[in-house]
Amino acid sequence: MALEITDSSFQDTVLKSEKPVLVDFWAVWCGPCRTLGPIIEEVAADFEGKAVVGKVDVDNNQEISMQYGIRNIPTVLIFKNGEVVDKLVGVTPKEIIAEKLSAHL
Repeated sequence: MALEITDSSFQDTVLKSEKPVLVDFWAVWCGPCRTLGPIIEEVAADFEGKAVVGKVDVDNNQEISMQYGIRNIPTVLIFKNGEVVDKLVGVTPKEIIAEKLSAHL
């Protein structure tokens, strides 16, 4: 299951992680986000133990959303060693998300 990441847990969960981290920026009211949600959960299950997969609710965590310039949701950022190494905007097929994340393992 994807972790819930907040402004306060972001540094420890994402920036200090020794594994690649996929972060889905989303909101409850966003239709495309609800479409992407189950895909993110599948990716979380597939990469368990190899990568960290989490979600940031942009309405409740505006500090992180602003820091990374999230203007459209859903936006998926992939972090490695605390740096953004890839970005996907919009609903993206599971195969593409998995391929992008695998490239950073």
